[in-house]
Amino acid sequence: MKIKIRLTILFTVLAVAILLVFAAVLYWSSEKSREKEFYLVLQKEAITKANLFLGAQISPETLHQIYSNNRQILHEVEVAVYDTSFHLLYHDAVEIDMVKETKAMVDDIYEKGSLKFYQDRWQVIGLKYRFNDQDYVVTATAFDEYGYKKQENLLKNILLMTLVSTVFIFAAGYFLSNRALKPVQDIIDEVNKISVTNLDLRIKPPRYKDELFRLGQTFNAMLDRLEDSFDAQKQFVSNISHELRTPLAAIIAELELSQQRDLTVDEYVSTINNALLDAERIVKLSNSLLDFAKAHYDRSEIAFKEIRVDEVLLDACQQLQQSQADYKIHLNFQEDLELEQWISAYGNPYLLQVAFVNLLENACKFSDDHQCSVLIASDESDMTLTFTDRGIGIAAEELEHIFTAFYRGSTANSFAGNGIGLSLTKKIIELHQGQINVVSQKNHGTTFTITLPHL
Repeated sequence: MKIKIRLTILFTVLAVAILLVFAAVLYWSSEKSREKEFYLVLQKEAITKANLFLGAQISPETLHQIYSNNRQILHEVEVAVYDTSFHLLYHDAVEIDMVKETKAMVDDIYEKGSLKFYQDRWQVIGLKYRFNDQDYVVTATAFDEYGYKKQENLLKNILLMTLVSTVFIFAAGYFLSNRALKPVQDIIDEVNKISVTNLDLRIKPPRYKDELFRLGQTFNAMLDRLEDSFDAQKQFVSNISHELRTPLAAIIAELELSQQRDLTVDEYVSTINNALLDAERIVKLSNSLLDFAKAHYDRSEIAFKEIRVDEVLLDACQQLQQSQADYKIHLNFQEDLELEQWISAYGNPYLLQVAFVNLLENACKFSDDHQCSVLIASDESDMTLTFTDRGIGIAAEELEHIFTAFYRGSTANSFAGNGIGLSLTKKIIELHQGQINVVSQKNHGTTFTITLPHL
């Protein structure tokens, strides 16, 4: 069922329910008013007839004649007069006797002063009436035909108006829900026009700044992210293809060259060594891409635990020096680094080690002396790791691009690499809720500063 229909039905049910509650209250109050008014009529008739019988001394025959004549055209009030000893003094119609008074009833009326009740649908009232210092009990009953017909007509009108109102409310609800949800349908139509080939299209938000306006803005923000993601993916795939094609083409060329002519043993060894170097480049690129993919996982999907950052850094130094024995790394610790929690963090040791290796390798690779100095400092909230080298430095105009995947500065083209390391490092640090900053001066070295929060 469409939301439009569901909303219309809910609106109709709610409105009709409220209407029925008001109608029920109206009918109930009208019935109570009718009942109260008719009891007053009965009371007046009872007192009038008692005055005629006891005060005016009108004979019972005359009163019976009046009752009989009136009863032919309307429901005349039937009155009975008793003394306190339950002796019947007068009755309009003993042969009918709708009330069928009993001594207990008369005594109850005498004690309470008055009594009101129903006999089937006939209303009955009993009164204690005092005349010439003597108490009497007077009862009166009648059928309120006119009042009941008014109530029936009122009920019919309520039911008819409820039926007509239900139809009107449903139509109005359908119109209003259709109008209220039209911006949603417009958004759906515009979203259906957007595909991979035209991700630049955007939704036009409604003019009123309501929830649908924010929904349109949210869709547009999502489309912005999707477009950036697709563009980055295209660029990423293009860069990967380029990076893989170069070493693979070199391997193929070396092997084809060795097939086409006879080579000496030294030449074969040289060819194999060149092929191995290119294969190692491919392996290193593959490992970097794998680490890059891991760093882009959702933080909730990566295993984090309590770690000592200095131990991870030492592991990174050992890993780098195993592959590059001529690289020198100098570790320095802040003098007042006393508490263990000041050097602990909550993170993934593998990813942090990858980030540290990238920074250490870059520092040593781009320095003539192949050296890097690392300072570990800490306070109550954060720890800071500073990686400093005295290498070739980075041009000021290139600093804002160095964390972009596959970007390589003008001075780095003469060094082996694939341009993934720094972008991977930044992503890893951000996963650990940290920050990375860089300061560099051409031909004077570079300093990377990492800030990581404690546990």
